[in-house]
Amino acid sequence: MSQVKANDTVKVHYTGKLSDGQVFDSSLEREPLEFTLGQGMLIPGFENGILDMKVNEKKTLEIPVEQAYGEVRPELVQEVPKSDLPEELEPKVGMGLVSKTPDGREIPLVVSEIKENSIMVDANHPLAGKDLIFEVEVIEIL
Repeated sequence: MSQVKANDTVKVHYTGKLSDGQVFDSSLEREPLEFTLGQGMLIPGFENGILDMKVNEKKTLEIPVEQAYGEVRPELVQEVPKSDLPEELEPKVGMGLVSKTPDGREIPLVVSEIKENSIMVDANHPLAGKDLIFEVEVIEIL
């Protein structure tokens, strides 16, 4: 029986949890996740964790922050004057916003704090700074 190796395209079902057991994502109620290893589409700890798994094999991956989304980077939290926001925008903590760079790339932001004349926005990935646990099952090696 074949095993997952570098550059394989695979289909997996997964449930992602925080270290306290809180589920943040799962594929169980939808199609399995299909991806090709080595393309940088997934966090390194996930890709490395499924190497050598066989079809129908289940495994729990404990992924430290360094192999997940990295540490929270304080420089990605910025203060934005309310006067720079669209007039109709009513910012709320947790609200998602998008900023465009001069070259047209979009950066997702989350409002982390509201002050009298400004808001704080955070461009860190929501799972930055967290160790992650994934329960995975290899469904198919394509």
